[in-house]
Formats: sequence, C-alpha cells, structure tokens
Amino acid sequence: MIRAVFFGTAEIACPVLQTLHDMREVQLQGIVTQPDRPQGRKLKLRATPVKALALELGLPVWQPERIRKDPACLGELAAMDLDVMVVMAYGQLLPAAVLDLPLAGCVNIHTSLLPKYRGAAPIQWAIWNGDQISGATLMLMDEGMDTGPIISKKEVPITAKTTALILHDQLAAAGSELIRNDLEKYVQGDLKPLPQISAGASHARKITKEDGFLDWTQPASHLDRQVRALSPWPGCSTSFQYPDGKVERLKVWETQPLPSQGSKPGEIMQADHKAFVVGTGQGSLRILKLQRPGGKVLTADSFLIGSSFEKGDMMGLGSGKPSL
Repeated sequence: MIRAVFFGTAEIACPVLQTLHDMREVQLQGIVTQPDRPQGRKLKLRATPVKALALELGLPVWQPERIRKDPACLGELAAMDLDVMVVMAYGQLLPAAVLDLPLAGCVNIHTSLLPKYRGAAPIQWAIWNGDQISGATLMLMDEGMDTGPIISKKEVPITAKTTALILHDQLAAAGSELIRNDLEKYVQGDLKPLPQISAGASHARKITKEDGFLDWTQPASHLDRQVRALSPWPGCSTSFQYPDGKVERLKVWETQPLPSQGSKPGEIMQADHKAFVVGTGQGSLRILKLQRPGGKVLTADSFLIGSSFEKGDMMGLGSGKPSL
C-alpha cells in the first residue's frame, strides 16, 4: 500500500486527485492546497477546486499560507511516514524540507513534454506557438522550476480547433493516466527517472490580460492561434471606432485563418450575413464568434445584424507580438 498526500489547487488537478482516491494501491492521507481566497464582486471566500473535491471525498485538508513557513503543517506531514507526495498545479515551489519527507520523494504532473515549456503557462504557449503535440510529464521534483528527472510522459495532439480549455481537459486526463499506470511502478523501483536534457528547454511565462490584444499586423495564422490559446482566459480583444468617435472593445472568441489578403492589416474586408473578415499582416481572419462588453457571445451573422460595420472600416491595432 502506497501512503500518499496530494498537493494541488487548480481545477486541472481534480481528476488526478480523484484517480488517487480511487486507486486501491494508494492510501491517500489527505491534501494540501492554497488557502481560501476572496472571489467575485462580493469578494466572498471560496474554496479551491481541489479542496472542494477533497471535502466531498472525506479527505483531511491542510491550507498553509506558505508551507515553508508553517512548522505545524510540516510536522504533521513528517509524522505520516509517507511513501510519496503527488503534486499538480499547487501554486508554490516546495522547499527541500518538503521534498525530502517521503521515502520516494515528491512527483509532479506537469502539463508539457518537458524540458519544453517549464513554468506557469505551458498549455497556452504550446497552442500559440503552433505546436502540433503537447502532453503531460510525470517527474520527480527537485528545488528548481520543473527541472527534475522524468519518470514518464503522455502525448496529446494539438489540432486546428484546439483551445486552451480543450487542451486543459485533455492534459488533466493524461495526468490521471500517468498516475494510474506509473505511480506504483515508480514507488516500487520498477520505473527509473531519467535526468532532463537541458537542450530545448524553454520557460512558459505567465499569461497576462495584455496578451489578449490582437495585433492585426501579425499573420492570420498567428492571430487564430492566439485566440485559441487565450480561450477562455483572458480572451482576445480588439477595438473599433464608430463614426461618432465612440470606441468599443470587442472580444473575439472564435476565428478561422484565410489565405485571401486584405489591402491593410485591420481593414474589414467583408461584414455581411455571409462572413465577417478582417485583413491581417499575412492572409485574413474570419471572425466566427465575438462579444460586446457585457453582452452575450454571438455568431458573426447575429452580431452584424443592425451594426454599422462596413467594408473598408478599420479595426484597432493591438500591443504587438508577445514573447515567452
């Protein structure tokens, strides 16, 4: 029997927690997650998704503000005589005082094929950069940022329709599969971690709201990947200035790159019941779904009913091409 504790916070970690709970060979002692945080307009304290699931499963929950500065929590974990700690989307780097507690160390499920895309936003950058393959990696943790030895990997394809939300769910399932298939083999010594090769390593920096501005001077294929990479958060946006001088920020939720070239980046090439097409730096972009501030997400044909968008009008430019 494998005595384990799970560290996790975000929703993507919930399928792995459920898998650990359901595995007969695992004796799950509880979970460690971030403290409840104020959310929403009324700033009510809300449990993390992992905590909510843990309470449903009847598991003990620890919520240290900073685990490296919480001797009580560290003491309780040390007293459990754990075989392994499993980590996914916890949100804090674990100090050596935690990493050294379990007999087999701490393992982490990371949502990229390491060493590529170490860091906070591997899902978004894999889509935005045009990768055709993503995946999950089961790794033995060290004190670095996703630098530990690799135990196993599971590949997941990225298609022309893959959004960050779709890949999020696929990688959560892939992480669960790695835990189900390989955790016991690792703990028993039948699966040996291999050191990461530093060549090809990259850092996937955190996504910000500013990354969502569409720069129409970029190629249509780039803009389409940006829209998919930043759906559902923070979403992509552009601006439009009406004849009366009013400027409106529009959210763009679904697009299709086209080979046809507009005369200018940002120029509306078509805006009727058939299509809404905007010129880009290379090719053009068909907008399929968009949204006004405070409004519903609409298909382009519904959005354009009664609107003043006309061929030749210009959409606003964004903040430029972001980088990792």
